[in-house]
Amino acid sequence: MNNIIHLKLPLILLAGMVHVALYAKQPNVIIVMTDDQGYGELSAHGNPILETPHLDRLHDESARLVDFHVAPMCTPTRGQLLTGLDAARNAAINVSAGRTLLRAELPTMADFFQANGYRTGLFGKWHLGDNYPFRPQDRGFEETLWFPSSHINSVPDWWNNDYFDDTYWVNGERKVLEGYCTDVYFEEAMKWMKRQSEADAPFFAFIPTNAPHGPHWSPAKELEQARAVIEGETLPMIGANGRESFAGYLGMILNIDNNMGRLLEFLDDEGLAENTILIFQTDNGSTFGSRYYNAGMRGRKTELWEGGHRVPFFLRWPDGNLGPPRPISGVTQVQDVLPTLIDLCGLVLDHAPKFDGISLAPVFRGQVEAAPADRMVVINYSRMPFGFEFAGPDAPSVMYREGAGVLWGSWRLLEDRELYNLDSDPMQQTNVIGSYPKIAAQMSAHLDRWWSEVESIANEPQRVVIGHDAENPSMLTACEWLDVFVDQQGQVRRGVEKNGWWELEIAESGTYEFELRRWPREADAPIAAGLPEIQLTAGSRGPGVALPIRSARIQVGRESQSQPVSASDKSVTFRFDLEAGPTRLYTWFEKSPRVGVAGAYYVYARRL
Repeated sequence: MNNIIHLKLPLILLAGMVHVALYAKQPNVIIVMTDDQGYGELSAHGNPILETPHLDRLHDESARLVDFHVAPMCTPTRGQLLTGLDAARNAAINVSAGRTLLRAELPTMADFFQANGYRTGLFGKWHLGDNYPFRPQDRGFEETLWFPSSHINSVPDWWNNDYFDDTYWVNGERKVLEGYCTDVYFEEAMKWMKRQSEADAPFFAFIPTNAPHGPHWSPAKELEQARAVIEGETLPMIGANGRESFAGYLGMILNIDNNMGRLLEFLDDEGLAENTILIFQTDNGSTFGSRYYNAGMRGRKTELWEGGHRVPFFLRWPDGNLGPPRPISGVTQVQDVLPTLIDLCGLVLDHAPKFDGISLAPVFRGQVEAAPADRMVVINYSRMPFGFEFAGPDAPSVMYREGAGVLWGSWRLLEDRELYNLDSDPMQQTNVIGSYPKIAAQMSAHLDRWWSEVESIANEPQRVVIGHDAENPSMLTACEWLDVFVDQQGQVRRGVEKNGWWELEIAESGTYEFELRRWPREADAPIAAGLPEIQLTAGSRGPGVALPIRSARIQVGRESQSQPVSASDKSVTFRFDLEAGPTRLYTWFEKSPRVGVAGAYYVYARRL
């Protein structure tokens, strides 16, 4: 398949199949999604340490899905939210290792809203691809303020960003914005929403924070509050060495709560609260909850236990005739959000895609009390390829059938070998698969049917496009090495001895230039040299290790070239005449001929 032919197809189809919405006054939509904040990290959910008064207010004013599930890691949840499709179908199955790229041919939530006359904006963490055609501006968002990859200070992020006064991508350009990252997202989102309101334009604002994802850096005010909160708490499972990181984590949540208060006040002051659908949810389970308070659940982020994927979901719409604020029971999932919003907002689609999620609009409107009781839901995602210095077909980042969890009422079938009943065993301590073979067989059969539909595409790599007018040059980084994990600037500083390849699509035939670097351009350092330790606002970053690099080698498809690397070289540049179409890119930094040290963590590719 030639991806170039298909990249523009979704928007062309949408233009023909989606018309102006039926309702004269469409509701605005805001989705706030925090990162690594668990179900228990709200005082409304019984947290014994945290006070989250603004989130508690939203809780009390909302219809709440109390058995709501996401993926146990960031990217799969985000892709499922925006497409209504399981991660196995949309290809965004992991947080790195070339497995974050959301299929370019799929329309997103932003596409649907935009085609129905909405203005669309993203403010925060994207994590579904850093290059064309996977960036937010390629996927239906008109206004974009974001940073690349999984967290601030990731490999493709601006070098030495540290949550304060950082450099972001803003509408296609790198810009420095003053302030703490979460404050910046909310402030810029509210400015944008105010402009849309003044223009009498309905808007869809997506505010996905990177907080409280690590590194656990929070503003001084909230950090001091968090330190005071945990003073005197014994916290035996966190320990003395983990207390400061835990304080930073709680401080980030306190800051989120303060920003939610600012958002609620803004909506009230601007007269927007009544006709705005405001949703709050998190993207996966907690990173700390299992060590101090987990709302009666077992498990954490990345795990199939309930605490890894059951998260809060609040929806408030005063003008929506949704009835009183209340808890709503029944198994629901993040794939339900898009079809639900299509119904609640009256978006019109002549040819609606087949979603894996279902519309919960009848549930929110009180036409039925709960989500369907007989519903089975599959959670599947690929695991981190730790221990793989080079890509391999059996890397954990390859999704497989037995990696799934199946949810059915109170039943949980995990990895097709453990069965739990949450009604009698909420902490999932007793595997009862031998006592309920018929239940297990029904759930296993459902998993079989599901896997038979997705197996052929679940692990299909998506290709970054280079040489397209929409992005030329392109910065490629090691976080897209297929099935190899290098996504932290700390790994680059340490000089991890890993390598992989990029799956690419050449947009146009022509001459291409590839500039190989160990450090990004803004670091401005020689390939083989180290870097000094640096003190940032939130703390120090360790020294960068010098590497014994003497030569560089590159291969595009089956054609390879090599060059020596001197002590002063900051980059090595190669040129290739390439035909349009799919290919692979390989790089090596070597200490002697054919003896590699690592791949080039950064490659700048340009069609001349």
